[in-house]
Formats: sequence, C-alpha cells, structure tokens
Amino acid sequence: MISGVRADAFVEPGAGGPPLTVRKAAMRDIRPIMEIIDSYAARGLMLPRTEFEISEAIRDFTVVDCDGDLLGCGALHFYTPTTGEIRSLAVREDAKTRGVGRRLVEALVHEARDYELDAVFAFTYVPEFFRKVGFHAIERGALPLKAWKDCVRCSKFQACDEIAVLRILRPEAWPEGQPDGWGGASPDDQFIQIPTARPPGS
Repeated sequence: MISGVRADAFVEPGAGGPPLTVRKAAMRDIRPIMEIIDSYAARGLMLPRTEFEISEAIRDFTVVDCDGDLLGCGALHFYTPTTGEIRSLAVREDAKTRGVGRRLVEALVHEARDYELDAVFAFTYVPEFFRKVGFHAIERGALPLKAWKDCVRCSKFQACDEIAVLRILRPEAWPEGQPDGWGGASPDDQFIQIPTARPPGS
C-alpha cells in the first residue's frame, strides 16, 4: 500500500563514501520524489503518486540526499492526535547499500516524537528491517477508515500481502490493547477488515 521497498534497500552502509544529508523535503524535491516512487509503482510495489498529491503532502516528507542528489524519501502522515503512519518510504535503486532506509525511518520517528505522538505504524514487505528499528508486527484487521483509504486504489486490495508494524513511542500513554482503537480515534471512525492473501484452496 505505501512502502514497496524490499530488504536490500535497507542494507547497512559500508565505511567511507560521501556524507548523507537528512532534511525535510522542499518543493524542488517533488519531481525526484515522484521518480523514485513511480519506479516502484511500475512494479506493483507502491501506489503511483501524482505531482498534485506530492505537492499537497510535501510537508509530510523527509528526504536523504548526497551532494544535492536525492537518494530516498519517506513521509509521516497523521491520522489521529496520537498516531501517525510512516508511508511513501522508497530508496533509489543505486543507493540500496548506504543505510538510507534506516536514516529515513529514524528521522520520521524523531519527528513523531517531536509531535508527541504515542505511536507510529507502517505497512511493509520488510518487517525484519522495521523490527531492527523498534517496530513489531501487529494484527491489521481493525484499522481506522482513514488508514485504509488508499488501499482501495491498490491492485492488491483483494489480496494484500503487506505486514502491519507498530512502534510505541509513549508506553505510558498507550494502554494494553490500544491498537484496536488506534490511539484516540473518535467513536465515529469506521473500521474495515483488509483482505489478505490466502493460499490456493484455503
């Protein structure tokens, strides 16, 4: 649904090499962000994004660049006063072994803490990477309506194979069983069972 990068996009960086810069996105980044996301969308790993959509959400985005060359992007999207989603996480193919994915997630989690969110979640094909940065897999059966609105545009909606992961940032504010209510969702929020991929004959 949102982050289509595979495990090799999160390989830890080797020694040496030019320094990476992590920063909030600017309007000049819209085109390179689109190019990275659309390269994954062409393989069915992410949803394509239009220039309008990225322009509208540009303040959500953080990017990593090297000498002005944009290598990866990710966004923190707010859903409730206490929860946010890490989404649109993508790393350029030729930057896979430079630790760009980790830097992006760390920056987005830091931003979530600055906004005093209780937790952040993501949908991913690489739960092992997210586990290394403090997330754990969760049951995605009950999600606020706002959190699945993009799913209906996805070609995999009827057989979703992404895994939901969650990182609790403020345990004292996140009571046991909180994922069912997603941190402050209003009583009017609707919930939906997202279809999941099933083995043949099941």
